Amino acid sequence: MALDPYSVLGVSRSATEAEIKKAFRAKAKTLHPDQHPGDKAKEEEFKRLSGAFEILGDAEKRAKFDRGEIDGDGNPKGFAGGGFPGGGGGRWEGGGSPFGAQGDPFEDILSGMFGGGGRRRNPGPQKGRDVRYRVEISFEDAVTGARRRMSMADGSALDVNIPAGITSGQTLRLKSQGQPSPSGGAPGDALLEVDVAESQIWTRDGKDLRMALSVDLRTAVLGGTVEVRTPSGPVSLKIPAGSNTGSQLRLKGKGVQLTPPGDLYVRLEIVLSDPKDDGLRRWAEGR
Repeated sequence: MALDPYSVLGVSRSATEAEIKKAFRAKAKTLHPDQHPGDKAKEEEFKRLSGAFEILGDAEKRAKFDRGEIDGDGNPKGFAGGGFPGGGGGRWEGGGSPFGAQGDPFEDILSGMFGGGGRRRNPGPQKGRDVRYRVEISFEDAVTGARRRMSMADGSALDVNIPAGITSGQTLRLKSQGQPSPSGGAPGDALLEVDVAESQIWTRDGKDLRMALSVDLRTAVLGGTVEVRTPSGPVSLKIPAGSNTGSQLRLKGKGVQLTPPGDLYVRLEIVLSDPKDDGLRRWAEGR
């Protein structure tokens, strides 16, 4: 019997989209197979959790579930409650059609869609169900692009291409990495909804990046070269003589690696390497 996705996620039926996502994230972190290698029970729990989020995380599927059109596994249920209009949920015992002379309205609709003559035709092998995951990637990988091996709920590992410029909320589709078809069709896909981790160094502004850089007073006054960390590795940056706090320098092509790539803007912040330096104090006192 299909489980209630609301119970699996531990949310009420009036939960908002944000509350559903929050509940899924919290449980996914504790149940992910990477946290419990070899634990089949936890693996099954994670699969049920992913299946529940696949229903409630999709507005259309959630509405269908709430109306009783699909069960907690996403399978069609027909009428809510399993009964017939005006009935008490029981089985049809009489002869002929339970819909009277008009026949089954669903059968009429389907026969019109598929060109049938009153009976539902076999649509042939159906594609397997898609499986939805939520993955976190580093800020650097989102900026430069990368290829990473990720663990799936069934314990398998997949090599995933992360495109440069991806943002939180976007979904990567891995063809044929979902559930197998029960009728001999193509397997479903794996859908990876991405969360990009925040950086303590850079912030993103479209395809450009911004960061602050501390520079000592001597370098600011006389000029010099300092090393700057970028998502693709350290580079040298020339500081012009007479620079001040708030001065902004550009590292061309060191932003998000799209085509063409963005730039990295460096905002200077002048700091004293030794605030108690006697020479600096005498200079400030005019001695």
